[in-house]
Amino acid sequence: MADLTTAAVAAASGYSVQQVRDLEARGVIAPAARAANGYRRFTADHVQDLHAYRDLAAAVGPVEARRALREVRRLPAGAATELVGRLHAGLVAEREQALAARAALTAIGAEPGTDAPPVPADTMTITELAQALGVKASTLRFWEQAGLVAPERVATRAGTARRYPVPAVREARIAAALRAGGYRIPDVRRAIAAVRDLEDVSDSVAALDARLDAIAGRALALLRAGARLAGIIAAP
Repeated sequence: MADLTTAAVAAASGYSVQQVRDLEARGVIAPAARAANGYRRFTADHVQDLHAYRDLAAAVGPVEARRALREVRRLPAGAATELVGRLHAGLVAEREQALAARAALTAIGAEPGTDAPPVPADTMTITELAQALGVKASTLRFWEQAGLVAPERVATRAGTARRYPVPAVREARIAAALRAGGYRIPDVRRAIAAVRDLEDVSDSVAALDARLDAIAGRALALLRAGARLAGIIAAP
């Protein structure tokens, strides 16, 4: 495999001939040498690069994977190593967020299923709830518009104001936990719809478990790509 045609590299890597050409043009793999007839001549290193790109794309997405492979060829060894370290750190951060969201949902699910009759002191203003959750008041308004949280409206001298009773506070807590775990608004809406009547968060916890499994798979893919990235960084 010291001298491969584009077709041979495509067959060995599982990419199409056009994809191999495109990835070379984008700097994802090293430039191929040219034979006397002008045709590209690749090596086994190019095949390894393409396998690394596949794993890296699975781990961090194709856009970030292309950027990373270009950068590790261009940057000094120290900076390139730091770049790879940041990719690992990003997955660790995603896992920590998902674990935190799961813990929040588990705690919410463990709360008593029946509440004492609510009293005015149990409600929160939008400012109080935003501060408690560590989000902006505008975020709570957006969640309301998206159907994630349903505050009550009370009359005031200035007009009306939002008040969040116990169920609305719980919905806001679930929304904050899932958003912290990386879930999109439609996914959060479905989760909250499932818990509004019975406060059953089992589906949401199962979804977080699936997300944690996916992150673990992405981390393994990044580890597989790591050996080739190290080889590129260490190359003279």
